[in-house]
Amino acid sequence: MDDAASNQAQLHAVISGHVQGVGFRYFVLEQAQRLGLTGWVRNLNTGQVEVLAEGSQADLEVFLRYLGRGPSSAYVKDIRVDWQPATSEFFNFRVSRDI
Repeated sequence: MDDAASNQAQLHAVISGHVQGVGFRYFVLEQAQRLGLTGWVRNLNTGQVEVLAEGSQADLEVFLRYLGRGPSSAYVKDIRVDWQPATSEFFNFRVSRDI
């Protein structure tokens, strides 16, 4: 396994606060695409936003800082984060169907 593959990780995050109806998912999509991440973002029926992203550990850490800030119209109160090994099951980053 080369260094790039061994440095891949998966970030699962659930973001709480004023994060729905403020362009949060599309902000996440833009940041993920800019960083070359794969995965998805979706609204939860709890009012939270859920994100599953894969990429290099360094890019995911930058991405996590963006999640903590959000777009200017959002207010992020809390982020629950879980790190896992990358599964390489995603080919792009997309906005997923809300649940």
